[in-house]
Amino acid sequence: MTGPLLSLRDLSVVFRQGSDETLAVNRISFDINQGETVALVGESGSGKSVTALSVLKLLPYPAASHPSGKILFNDQDLLSAREEDLRKVRGNDVTMIFQEPMTSLNPLHTIERQIGEILGLHQGLFDAAARERTLDLLNQVGIREPEKRLSAYPHELSGGQRQRVMIAMALANRPQLLIADEPTTALDVTVQAQILELLDKLKSEHGMSMLFITHDLGVVRKIADRVCVMTNGEIVETGPTAQIFDNPQHDYTKHLLAAEPSGEPPKPDDTSPIVIEGKDIKVWFPIKKGFLRRTADYVKAVDGIDLTLRAGQTLGIVGESGSGKTTLGLALTRLISSKGQIGFVGKNIDSYSFKEMKPLRDQMQVVFQDPYGSLSPRMSIAEIVSEGLRIHEPGLSRGDRDKKVADALEEVGLDPSTRWRYPHEFSGGQRQRVAIARAMVLNPRFVMLDEPTSALDMSVQAQVVDLLRKLQRDHDLAYLFISHDLKVVRALANNVIVMRLGKVVEQGPAEQIFDDPQNDYTKALMAAAFDLVATPAGVVSD
Repeated sequence: MTGPLLSLRDLSVVFRQGSDETLAVNRISFDINQGETVALVGESGSGKSVTALSVLKLLPYPAASHPSGKILFNDQDLLSAREEDLRKVRGNDVTMIFQEPMTSLNPLHTIERQIGEILGLHQGLFDAAARERTLDLLNQVGIREPEKRLSAYPHELSGGQRQRVMIAMALANRPQLLIADEPTTALDVTVQAQILELLDKLKSEHGMSMLFITHDLGVVRKIADRVCVMTNGEIVETGPTAQIFDNPQHDYTKHLLAAEPSGEPPKPDDTSPIVIEGKDIKVWFPIKKGFLRRTADYVKAVDGIDLTLRAGQTLGIVGESGSGKTTLGLALTRLISSKGQIGFVGKNIDSYSFKEMKPLRDQMQVVFQDPYGSLSPRMSIAEIVSEGLRIHEPGLSRGDRDKKVADALEEVGLDPSTRWRYPHEFSGGQRQRVAIARAMVLNPRFVMLDEPTSALDMSVQAQVVDLLRKLQRDHDLAYLFISHDLKVVRALANNVIVMRLGKVVEQGPAEQIFDDPQNDYTKALMAAAFDLVATPAGVVSD
């Protein structure tokens, strides 16, 4: 081979639906050299993943086509290659890691069978030989006690473990090129740091090249040798990583670099009325064993937590997946049963039934992590936002109800004339604004925000944080903000609770927690979030 390992030349991608055509990628070119990591960076819809899928011809053909371009791998044009030749390249010379391992792994097959399938197809390894190679791969990617994981199914593993299994599958045949499509976006900051270090280490050990696709520039700085910045299907700037970060030339690159959530939360006021408080809150799930299904033990998801939240303030709940953050929020809003005292606007609600809670539901609202999953695809935006009004304000006329919906959409920065559209017709950021409007239309006192920005691009994150801060100021709202993204928490929270395994390991004013953490676990979270270092001291690898 002479020249680059992978070379894209003048590549275009067009999608056809009936007589309509959409140009998703417009004549882009870049190279990846042997042993090099190139990051393809841009926001959702920029064409990053479409470009990556084109390399292995994984797009839905014939709906997708390439009106121009070549994709040269080891001087072979993959676009014009026969299907049988492509099958030799896929999973063997070029492999891919996808963003969400839970949907990429087969839920019906064990880990051993899924890795073994690749070894059988490409290397002819079966039975004992395949098992030995599978154990070796799981060891390489840092899975503890791999012998015990061979018979596990994907749902029995954590998010970080599932992603490690995906990496093991990608490395099974010692590829020359690894394509990683947003492999850390859905992971906690500490697990993200571990996965990045693992990929960098494996790349060096195996002499691989890597195409790394992401919208997170913090990740790019950690792992990439060169960067290609992409927007609207075009590469607008490319260069060495240090040059792109230190001296960006294109306005869009500057926009991305400035897009991190910033600003400060409103000043805390200890005289503000208490909206919600909890004392010794516990949520224990029984573990039943034996023929008679007797309770043998408990999973202590939330174990004795105290908190107070005042009007106009934000309490940030941070910690890794499985720490109990969301369970605590669900307990406070009485969406699951719990023990301990819960007070809401002066009322003890810990013993309230579902029926007794109904009159209070308009005052406490929830915004979930995935707006696409929490918005009904069969309802228009107007129907979604007005649903709460139909329940809590049944006396409103149709005209008054429609005006409230339009006002709520306008307040969150959406054009009210779009309210007759459906969720799939909006971007991720717009859908999250719809979810916020659905909560705000009822004029709540308290809003639980459960990872509301984790699935969004950096610039959209910043916009949503600004919006939440404005709504809080205008309506004197109390926020319970649950997140593993500490940069977003820092921009919003007055006070922070750090949770681990259902318990509070540290709590206090946000400034103190971020600038002078006392607990080793908190220090590890901060190091992972703001430095993207390898597995920090005090954090046990998943």
